[in-house]
Amino acid sequence: MSETNKLTIYHNPRCSKSRETMTILEEHEQNPDVVEYLKTPPDRQALLQIVASGIPLRDLLRTGETAFKEMDLNVDSMTDDDIINLLLENPALLQRPIVVLGDKAVIGRPPARVLELIQSP
Repeated sequence: MSETNKLTIYHNPRCSKSRETMTILEEHEQNPDVVEYLKTPPDRQALLQIVASGIPLRDLLRTGETAFKEMDLNVDSMTDDDIINLLLENPALLQRPIVVLGDKAVIGRPPARVLELIQSP
């Protein structure tokens, strides 16, 4: 599979949405590279690639997480660099699952959104 057709999922096996997305991929005979991002967090370059693939940077943040609320952060006042640094330091705040195919990406919420990637021409 070439880089332009490489399918990757940033996955948390404890997350029901992430598991449902994996099931959809398997049902459609897809074999993604699985990145358990809590064990192997994406680096700055990977985060920038996800953003370049069409997901707005702020959408990558799980602002409803307890850890985010405890930090008392205001997303509106954060720069892009602030958000990237926050995700690098706190990978649990990364939205999940994220599925990347070539130069396109979606957040699997709802999980059926992954079909936008794997069924598009």
